[in-house]
Amino acid sequence: MPQPPSTAFAALADPAGVGPRVTALRKERGLSLSEVARRAGIGKATLSGLEAGTRNPTLETLYAVASALQVPLTAVVAEPGTPGPLIRGAAAQAEHLRTWTESDVTYELFRLTVAAGDSQESPPHHAGVTECVVVFAGELVAGPLDRPVRVSAGGFAEWPADVRHGYRAAGTVDVQATLLIRSPVR
Repeated sequence: MPQPPSTAFAALADPAGVGPRVTALRKERGLSLSEVARRAGIGKATLSGLEAGTRNPTLETLYAVASALQVPLTAVVAEPGTPGPLIRGAAAQAEHLRTWTESDVTYELFRLTVAAGDSQESPPHHAGVTECVVVFAGELVAGPLDRPVRVSAGGFAEWPADVRHGYRAAGTVDVQATLLIRSPVR
């Protein structure tokens, strides 16, 4: 990405609702607070505050925790079977449309908007996660930071998302796209 990335913040309508889901997922896996914090690369106090519902986490923190728990993002931000919240990063906004699971993979479908000229990075998801984007308006530069691809309206791209990756709206038009995240079930 040629531009420095913006810090990604999550604007969740109910940040307190994330805590019980993270706690339940952590306990289901038999993991301590310290172990999940270590795997996520965040402070134990940050994770404790997230679980207690006293912190509105960044989008990067949510992805790091989901990756440490080896679950899709929607598992930590929404109750199963319900639409997830609108998630805002510094440059991107993702509206959760649907999540479905087959025997060995979960798919999350989002409506994605990236503000013209802005960019943001995403931390690696857990092993085997891929992302696919279909662009309807604007021009998106996205993918692994060391080999992003340019996608124009009407085009699509897919990349491994278990490495740092990013999104940038090239030009003066906001990018409108769908984003499909494919996560192996762990």
